[in-house]
Amino acid sequence: MKKILLAILMTITTTYGAGAYQILSSKELGKDEAKNQNVVVKCTTDTGKISNQTCSLRRYAKCTGTGDNVKCNGWQPWQDLRNPNKKYSDWRSAASACCRSKGLR
Repeated sequence: MKKILLAILMTITTTYGAGAYQILSSKELGKDEAKNQNVVVKCTTDTGKISNQTCSLRRYAKCTGTGDNVKCNGWQPWQDLRNPNKKYSDWRSAASACCRSKGLR
């Protein structure tokens, strides 16, 4: 699952990102009671150069059961860890909002 998610995220960034942000890492952590997905992106400047500024994004899923019987009730919205009160439907919109808040894209 982790490799599939990373491949999808990299494809989307390459296809749609046009340098808007660069994925540094993507991880899915946890098991049994809770899972989370983390994505870290680097923002770009207005001229399209990669900045050293990063955004950390996360979403959670509450799970029940153990072993092969683990069932999760669905992923919660994405959050920018700097501003966890705001919720985003996908990681791209969270990355875009985070980069824009830093004066980048």
